[in-house]
Amino acid sequence: MKTISRRSFLSKGAMLAGGTYPAMMALGMLRPAPTYSFNLTGSGDGKHIIILGGGLAGMTCAYELSKLGYKCTILEARERAGGRCWSIRNGSINTETDKPTTTAKFDDGLYFNAGPSRIPHHHELTMHYCKELGVPIQVYNNVNEGAYYFAEGKGPLSNKKVRAREVHNDTRGYMAEMLAKSMDHGNLDAALTKEDAQKVIEYLMAEGGLDPDKLYKASARRGYAESPGAGDKPGKVSEAHKLADMIHSGLLDPDFYNVAEYTYELQMTMFQAVGGMDMIAKALQSKVATMMKLGAEVTNITNLPEGVRVIYKDALGEHALQGDLCICTLPLPVLSNVNNNFSGDVSRAIDYISYMQTGKIGMQFKRRFWEEDDHIYGGITHTNNDLTQIFYPSYDYLSKKGILIGYYNFNEKAVRTGDLSYADREKLALQKGRLIHPQYDAEFENSFSVSWHKTKHSLGGWAVYSSETRKNQYPVLLKPDKNVYFAGEHLTYLNAWMAGAFESARSVITAVHGRITEQRVSYPVNK
Repeated sequence: MKTISRRSFLSKGAMLAGGTYPAMMALGMLRPAPTYSFNLTGSGDGKHIIILGGGLAGMTCAYELSKLGYKCTILEARERAGGRCWSIRNGSINTETDKPTTTAKFDDGLYFNAGPSRIPHHHELTMHYCKELGVPIQVYNNVNEGAYYFAEGKGPLSNKKVRAREVHNDTRGYMAEMLAKSMDHGNLDAALTKEDAQKVIEYLMAEGGLDPDKLYKASARRGYAESPGAGDKPGKVSEAHKLADMIHSGLLDPDFYNVAEYTYELQMTMFQAVGGMDMIAKALQSKVATMMKLGAEVTNITNLPEGVRVIYKDALGEHALQGDLCICTLPLPVLSNVNNNFSGDVSRAIDYISYMQTGKIGMQFKRRFWEEDDHIYGGITHTNNDLTQIFYPSYDYLSKKGILIGYYNFNEKAVRTGDLSYADREKLALQKGRLIHPQYDAEFENSFSVSWHKTKHSLGGWAVYSSETRKNQYPVLLKPDKNVYFAGEHLTYLNAWMAGAFESARSVITAVHGRITEQRVSYPVNK
């Protein structure tokens, strides 16, 4: 059998398994440890790693590599760390490519998450870093049956706010009724025995809330027209919406009807960092602050025969920095505008992989009317207009003021909204939002909007792969281009999630450390 070096094995392992962490486990280069602790052996011996981008991926690389004895320098173009992990507070500043710089004017203590806002319970590495960095977390209420659906249109239920629980339970009821009737007549699956079919029918009756005649009728699941109370107040169940009415009103359109709890990433329990998601970024920054240069915009990346040279500019002018290796975590739309001497395959991959067009607006209100009047505590209202989603805050319940996310939109809707001025975005959010919450006009104070595909140093929300780019371009960037490695959420199957940044950073750290330690074994220093 032909021998293979550890470096070659690690490189091939990265391609086959999506990362070098399993390969290092196979080589015995990792000490056994609890889940997601990261105990690499060996020393970086002061090798200089230049890290481009001070988001979660870049800071994680510096944090872990510095533990191993590497010298790290992080170059971050913004005047803040965290990248897209950003909570908007009073005084937050943003600049979009076609608009002037704007500053948030929220009350102190209020915030909204312009970037990631949710942590799935199964994103173990994100949870690990919250624990290791001492970032407290709290439950994020992603699923709220008391929030609304609102469909503009001409159907019987159009232009009316309908509670999510009504739509969900009526739909499940009618679907279960049709299936139960079909099962009862033996039309669904002839392979089932009569006893098996009866068990399925019983399940459908329970799932849909059917009566003994296998008919769907409204129950307390969907809520009350008159709530139960003390004395002679048994409550009155509200009437079910007709299935045809829901269909004709667009409430069951596939791009609108939403059952978040069924989606793996959005299944409860979900979490958020107490005080804003940027608390995670700030905790990381506290560990790597001495290694980071803020306001340092990279303009050129050059692979050298030995090492790499990076040119960046800041308020004082242009500077050159040379290191042994480079880890580039810049979003690909940003990287495509940086001069480099990458291979043709790498350059093509950088240009071909697209990013989500998306935006949010945070709206401060003097009263938390969604709680006081509508009894909505967290969760999401879904619309079929340009708002797409309204997010209600899952923190500071029952406090006086609050910020809700007035729209969170994507693709064409985000493009239309992003092309508006800041004032017109606010006008749109108020115009469409008051159709659901007429309290907007009396309670609104101010807003701050972010269009990520127009925001400098981001130029997109997150990587979006087609089957072609996942097959042809994604693998190219998993490998280093000579002395430059690539990392970020865009180099995982966890696009849009903080876990993607953490997982990618871990994989690249392992590859870099494997390369350095392999070189030391291959070329021992004479003493």
